[in-house]
Amino acid sequence: MSKKRVDVAPPQEAVTEHDAQRFNRLSATVNASLKKGVNQARLSLTYHISLHYCAQLLRSFLWALLLITLVFLGAEGWRVSRVCARVAQSLPDSGSEYSQLIIQSDEISATLLEEGAADVTLLPRGLSEVCFPLSIEAGGAARVAQITLRTLPMAQRWCLMALALLLCDGMRMLYFTHHHRRLDKRVLAPIRDITALAATLSASNLSNRINEAGTKDELRDLAVVINSMLDRIEQSYNSEKQFVSDASHELRTPIAVVQGYADMLRRWGKDDPEVLEEGLTAIANESENMKELVENLLFLARHDKKTLMMEMTPFDPCEVLEEVHREAELVTPQDQFLLDPLEHCVIEADRAMVKQVTRILLDNAVKYTPPGGTITLGCSVRTDGCQLSVSDNGIGIASEDLPHIFDRFYRADKARKSENGGHGLGLSIARIIVMAHGGKIRVRSKVGEGTTFLVLLPLKPEEAKEAVQS
Repeated sequence: MSKKRVDVAPPQEAVTEHDAQRFNRLSATVNASLKKGVNQARLSLTYHISLHYCAQLLRSFLWALLLITLVFLGAEGWRVSRVCARVAQSLPDSGSEYSQLIIQSDEISATLLEEGAADVTLLPRGLSEVCFPLSIEAGGAARVAQITLRTLPMAQRWCLMALALLLCDGMRMLYFTHHHRRLDKRVLAPIRDITALAATLSASNLSNRINEAGTKDELRDLAVVINSMLDRIEQSYNSEKQFVSDASHELRTPIAVVQGYADMLRRWGKDDPEVLEEGLTAIANESENMKELVENLLFLARHDKKTLMMEMTPFDPCEVLEEVHREAELVTPQDQFLLDPLEHCVIEADRAMVKQVTRILLDNAVKYTPPGGTITLGCSVRTDGCQLSVSDNGIGIASEDLPHIFDRFYRADKARKSENGGHGLGLSIARIIVMAHGGKIRVRSKVGEGTTFLVLLPLKPEEAKEAVQS
C-alpha cells in the first residue's frame, strides 16, 4: 500500500509567533544600531573641536579662494602687460601691410588693425576669447593692434589651483576627524582625570587631587582651581567633623556625671540627706553647664547658617563696662577689678552682644588669673574706632597657643588641666560677634605676666568725624 506525502502547514499561531520573534530580533538590531548612532552623535569634546576646526576651514576656504583669485588675476595681468610690451617692440614700420600677425601663442595673439580702428572696445568672443585694441605710437604714426586672450587655459589653471586648495583643506579635515583621539589623549587628558577623580570622591575620601604635572595653560589653571576647591571642601568637612566630635565629647562628660549622681541618689540618696544634697547640687551644676554649652552651640549654628540677628542701637560702651564691672565684683570678690579712665563715646551695635563679648573676656581673665589678681577694664577712643580692653596679670598664654585661641573647642594644656577650663567656645564666639560688627579683636600675652584682649568697634559716623578732627 503506497503512502502519500502530505505537507501539513504549520498552525497560524506558530507562524505568527515565529514572525514576531524575527521582528523582535530585527527591532533589537535596529535599536542597537540607533543607540550606537546616538552615542556617536553625542560626540566627545575632541570630536566637537575637530568638527569646529573643519567648519573654520570651510569658512576660511572661500576667503583663501578669493585671495588666490586676486593673486592669479594680478599674475595674469602682469603677463598681459608683458605681451603688450612685446607688441610695442615688435610693431612694424608705417609702410607695412595691415592685418599682419605680430605674436601668436596658445593663450595670447596680437595682430595689426586697419587705420581708424582705434576706437574698438573690449570685445568678448564667447566664453573662450576676449579681444581688446592696443594703440601704440610707432614711427610718428599711431598704430593699432588687436590683442586676443584665450581665457580657457587661464580658467583651467585657476580651477587647478582652487581644486588643490580644496583638496588640501579636505585632507586636513579628514585628518582631524580621523585622528581626534590623539587630541583627546594628549590635550584633554586632564579632563578625563577630573571626571575619574570626581567619581571617586566621597565623604570618606576627600584627599585625592588632580595631577597637575601633565597639564598646560587653561587646563592647568582648571586643575589648580579644582584642587584648591577640594582643599577648602576637605578643610571645611574636617572642621565640621571635628566640631561634632568635640561637641559630643563635651556633652558626654556632664551627661555621665548626671547619670552617675542619679544612680547614686537612687541607691543611697533617699535616706542620706548629705548624699541627696551633694547629688542635687552636682546635677544642677552639670545641667547649667550643659545649658551653657547647648546655647553656645546654637549660637555657632546660627552663625554658620547666616541666621544670626543683631539689633543695632546707639549706646555708650562705657556703660556696658561699668555694668560688667559691678557684676564681677559681686560674683568674684577675691579678685580686684579696676576701671581705667573711661573715654565716653557712642557706637552703633547690639548692646547685648557687646556685653556678652565683655563677659567672655572677663570670665576668661578670671579663670586664668590666680586668686587676688588684678583685672582691668578700659575704653579709649581712637581715630579708627572705639577700643575696649580687658587686661589681667594671670598665667598668660604660650606663644604656640596664641594663633589657635580663637578656634572652636581649643584650650591650652594648662587650661585643660584647670577645673574651670570651660568648653573652648567663648573666644570663638567673641570673635564672631566682633567680626559681625565690622570690628577687630587682638590679643597680647606673655607667659607669667598676663594677657590683654583688645576689641576695636567702629564709632557712630558723627563720633568718628569728631575723633578725626580732634
